[in-house]
Amino acid sequence: MRIGVLSDTHLRNPDFWLDRIVDVILAGSDMILHAGDIVTIRVLEHLQEKGVIAVCGNMDDYDIMEAVPQTRIVAAGGKRIGLIHGWGSKQGLEERIHARLAPEQPDIIVYGHSHKPFWGKVHGIGMFNPGSALRGPYSDGGTVGAIDILDGRIEAKILAVDK
Repeated sequence: MRIGVLSDTHLRNPDFWLDRIVDVILAGSDMILHAGDIVTIRVLEHLQEKGVIAVCGNMDDYDIMEAVPQTRIVAAGGKRIGLIHGWGSKQGLEERIHARLAPEQPDIIVYGHSHKPFWGKVHGIGMFNPGSALRGPYSDGGTVGAIDILDGRIEAKILAVDK
């Protein structure tokens, strides 16, 4: 099973690059997750039409906060995926997120917020941040991710978004 992952798109309206990410770069994914900072309900609705599962982030409009939760546990490939955006300083972010979701016993936690790609373990739980999907003033940007679940193993990788 392949899971496409994006975060921190920070868009007011759907655009060509968002569609390219979902329809081309993450094509062939069995599921696509968005770890928040979508920004407007127009973008969320566009993503939901494509089957994307999302959580809200700290920069999202109130409409998004009412439409999607702050955290989710998603079942995929026999594994439990925790999905959250994140909050506060980049320093200690993984520890805070781990503390928030560890009681839910996820096999991997997908998050965003820092705009910095990360794949590693924190206290024995895989943590994956695809970075920021689109380039902007607060991000090197241009990365998304893919998680593969095969024979009970979880592997993840960062994918560049070429513009």
